[in-house]
Amino acid sequence: MDGTAITAEAPAARERSRRGVLVGLLGRGIQLSRTPAMHEAEGREQGLAYVYRLLDTELMGDPAPPIAEIIRFAEFFGFSGFNVTFPYKQEILPLLDELSQAARQVGAVNTVVFRDGRRFGHNTDVWGFRESFRTGMAGAPCDHVLLLGAGGAGAAVAHALLDCGVSRLAIADVEPDRAGALVRNLAASFGAGRAEIVDDVREAAKAAQGIVNATPVGMAKLPGIPIAADCIEARHWVADVVYFPLETELLREARRKGCRTLSGEGMAVFQAVRAFELFTGIAPDANRMKAAFAAFTHEPAG
Repeated sequence: MDGTAITAEAPAARERSRRGVLVGLLGRGIQLSRTPAMHEAEGREQGLAYVYRLLDTELMGDPAPPIAEIIRFAEFFGFSGFNVTFPYKQEILPLLDELSQAARQVGAVNTVVFRDGRRFGHNTDVWGFRESFRTGMAGAPCDHVLLLGAGGAGAAVAHALLDCGVSRLAIADVEPDRAGALVRNLAASFGAGRAEIVDDVREAAKAAQGIVNATPVGMAKLPGIPIAADCIEARHWVADVVYFPLETELLREARRKGCRTLSGEGMAVFQAVRAFELFTGIAPDANRMKAAFAAFTHEPAG
């Protein structure tokens, strides 16, 4: 931060500017992530010396070091915490000391905070998707929804969808055991009968009013579409948690057919709002973070 900016700051901001915050993102194949830029932009606005680093295991050798070693590295070098993305949201659970209620219920963590020598796991994805869905899909029919993916993101989205009033949630995953575990998890929180495993995605799509992708398929590093295009009909609404690119092949196909769509932007921003506050103890400006995310996302990658 240059001297002019510091001089222009209010006293409270100048006081905060003396405080450094080092955080990061743990994941694999995350070099195109816009999350660091969004966090650092808000940190500057809050008068913090805020640094957000990528902990990308794809660049850490083959094989990559165990995530237990990466966590120790982050602690040793003074990280306040880090976000967690694919594929570590569930693998990290046994390495933490305490879990928030949301993290326990979902069985996945996307934010780790170091405090007083302990590791605290949180899940801000549930609130992130719920707020995105509430604001971006208001009035959408929710009697029957098909969810693609039962991993860490899928578990958070499933909880959010049932929170939003979905009556019947059909869950499909390439690993049926994982889908079954999520159905049992949801039954413990919401009661039996509201979620089910599906083997035939085509038939499930016929019965569903909405389709949500919570798999990594569609990411810049994993292009493709998670469901056959001819399963998507104009009557469906379609949501995707992938945010880079914002227009995934799934959403492009859905828009082509006239579907109402929801990109991963809202979830990415809202979960980051909560994570920023957990890292810093400062409530960020959500609208400002959304504007920053949009600006950075529409810039060419490089």
